[in-house]
Amino acid sequence: MSESTSAAPVVLDIWCELACPDCHQALSDVHALRARYGDRLEVRLRHFPLEKHKHAYAAAQAAEEAVEQGKGWPYIEAVLARTAELARTGEPLLLDVARELGLDAEEFDTALIDGRHLLIVDADQAEGKAIGVTGTPTYVIGDERLDGGKSQEGLRERIEEIADRLLAGRD
Repeated sequence: MSESTSAAPVVLDIWCELACPDCHQALSDVHALRARYGDRLEVRLRHFPLEKHKHAYAAAQAAEEAVEQGKGWPYIEAVLARTAELARTGEPLLLDVARELGLDAEEFDTALIDGRHLLIVDADQAEGKAIGVTGTPTYVIGDERLDGGKSQEGLRERIEEIADRLLAGRD
């Protein structure tokens, strides 16, 4: 999933799962990066559901349904804000968040049943594994992979250094 209008922005891929508390903490960095770079930085959420989080795979599929319905990032942020509740209640929370955002919760339920977004989630996860992603969040910008699952400390500054260097090379 991506959100940008620029013809050739720098791309920041974030391998994430919506049941991950570390991914929730990473949102403040995402907001700061968007504020600093605007449409010069394309932030793309890539799905990497971990087996240790029971509802992560369903949440990834639900996020793709939110993209289909035009509210991908608002949905992602709302679910990430409730990771503990997702762990307790599972799929009902995914439908509740859809309703709260004015999305078609019936369609969400159908999408979770029919698996229409499985290929997107599986492709993201396979690509992540192929490049060495083992935990979330993991960032890829330029040719560099940064593991936020170990520590978020200093990551935004490192991403900014790389983005600045890549953007300077385009001028």
